[in-house]
Amino acid sequence: MTTAMPRHLISIDDLDRSRIERILDRAESFAEVQGREIKKVPALRGRTVVNLFYESSTRTSSSFELAAKRLSADVVNVRSIGSAVDKGESLKDTVQTLSAYDPAAIVIRSPEVGAAQLVAGWTEAAVINAGDGKHEHPTQALLDVFTLRRKLGSLEQANIWIVGDVMHSRVARSDILAFKRMGASVTVCGPPTLIPRGIEALGCEATATLARLHEADVVYVLRMQQERMRESFVPSLREYSERYQISAAQLRPGQLLMHPGPVNRGVELSADAIDSPVALIGAQVKAGVAVRMAVLYELLVGAPLLAAVA
Repeated sequence: MTTAMPRHLISIDDLDRSRIERILDRAESFAEVQGREIKKVPALRGRTVVNLFYESSTRTSSSFELAAKRLSADVVNVRSIGSAVDKGESLKDTVQTLSAYDPAAIVIRSPEVGAAQLVAGWTEAAVINAGDGKHEHPTQALLDVFTLRRKLGSLEQANIWIVGDVMHSRVARSDILAFKRMGASVTVCGPPTLIPRGIEALGCEATATLARLHEADVVYVLRMQQERMRESFVPSLREYSERYQISAAQLRPGQLLMHPGPVNRGVELSADAIDSPVALIGAQVKAGVAVRMAVLYELLVGAPLLAAVA
């Protein structure tokens, strides 16, 4: 029996396997809707979704906006630049101001770990974490699982390698939790300075070398997040690329390649890898709208599947 959805989505830990599968099944129904001439469904008509982004974003912000609009919600987009936040307004005051619009959901991205959890305590709206510092990015993990499930049928016993800047990656943490929950084994790989101590506690292995990369069914490459680095973690990007860049030549037949974007071409991935037929990067982006529609729908409505697309 599928358990009820949580009120908020702050972490992948908020979702057991049955809840993840419920969201993925819902996303499949919405993906079918996206192929129609009229892409909207009336599920959230008359309700308001606020997108509150304190960090720059293209894929996440645009897909959440499209997701809400295709569910027929009213959407309020708030960026820190050019808003009252620029004038020194606190996060709490901003949330309380936006709560006057009676939002059904607040989607928040912040450079601060725990921001989404704080917002959940200040509003009656459902809160969705669109990335909080180095902590988590649960909807990215859900769209990654969705993309892989479509390609592989199941993640059960899949061998997934996550390569690169694990230290500063909220995607890595959410993906490890989600992939493990769906039955995959996970290995993280990168320079020792970019692998957090104790990462194995999440249920993954850790290695500093690509020597066993051929064992992977899926190679998930992370961006070097220099904007989060307060010290030198690698001697240079050139040296990092020489040791850890993934090229098409390194990928064996049958392996799949993923990246959360944006990609630093020539750093963590070579151009021929990005453009190779095994790359699922475009499929990940495409999955974003359907999966985020599913998350909004499940948190705010949660009716039987057929009701969403009628």
